[in-house]
Amino acid sequence: MSGGVDSAVAAARAVDAGHEVVGVHLALSAQPGTLRTGSRGCCTIEDSHDARRAADVLGIPFYIWDFAERFTEEVVETFVGEYAAGRTPNPCVTCNEKIKFEALLEKAMALGFDAVATGHYARLATVNGEVKLRRSADEGKDQSYVLASLTPEQLRHAMFPLGDSWKSEVRAEAERRELSVARKPDSHDICFIPDGDTKKFLENRLGQRPGDLVDAETGAVLGHHTGVHGFTVGQRKGLGIDAPAVDGRPRYVLSLEPVSGTVKVGSSTDLGVHAIEADRAIWPGGSPLEGPTECTVQVRAHGGIAEAVAEAGADGRVAIHLREPLRGVAPGQVVVLYRRDNEAGDLVLGSAKISNTN
Repeated sequence: MSGGVDSAVAAARAVDAGHEVVGVHLALSAQPGTLRTGSRGCCTIEDSHDARRAADVLGIPFYIWDFAERFTEEVVETFVGEYAAGRTPNPCVTCNEKIKFEALLEKAMALGFDAVATGHYARLATVNGEVKLRRSADEGKDQSYVLASLTPEQLRHAMFPLGDSWKSEVRAEAERRELSVARKPDSHDICFIPDGDTKKFLENRLGQRPGDLVDAETGAVLGHHTGVHGFTVGQRKGLGIDAPAVDGRPRYVLSLEPVSGTVKVGSSTDLGVHAIEADRAIWPGGSPLEGPTECTVQVRAHGGIAEAVAEAGADGRVAIHLREPLRGVAPGQVVVLYRRDNEAGDLVLGSAKISNTN
């Protein structure tokens, strides 16, 4: 129970379904007062109080479990390390994989619980005897992307009570249940960077690592920077280039080279990606792809969707050929593969970390 409306209503529905429910709030920071600025961030002391009040209304026990040390190690330090290596990570995917459905589920199972229920907007479907992850009914709130790294065993011990609902319905239900979080704004952006200034956050931890901004076509040095960790592929603003391009059009970040400190920039036409190489694949359905497979891929939590053909290789590698180009695709991002099932809807086939693009 994060202290938000979604997890509160998810807990309420689990109670209504007859389950023996215990509310758990995760303490993820040694300094929780620093993790919220307005609607940004989460997991503060105030959030824990909101979660406790919701549990009191529902009449269920409530505990706070301290995962701050593991969160710092598994999520924050991984995030910083990925940026230092010139990659673009998604910390929400890492948090769901390593904290909510590894650390939390492991502890819950050890204590005799059967499942972890969360307020994520996603659904489960049983296909040929296997539990699979699928998109939620509210596609605008769908969170199957950030859950696609879960293993088959984790999915068997997961519950998503909000999967068939729209966000507006959830807020209305919270009002009817007289939950004080009914109108609480959703948290957004990266929870441990509540002011939204990722560049400053990374520079405080990595220091300055000067390098050049280089025109990808001509090789000309266009400017200088204080570290590749301040950039992401597809970025347009804040490049620090004084002179406009010859054609007068905006420049975009095309690639990052952390060893040399080079940030290559070019036109929007150079951003289109037609092929993706990925590794460290996870198959929630329990088995890899069988030969070239028609699917839909998604490379960001909200957007970056295209039709594609994917083929699984050795050692957890996946080769993906896009039917239409995608922009802003960067190494380090997670690519999630979906396939349409006429009865179950959009099912998650698997996910992998992008290692290269073409």
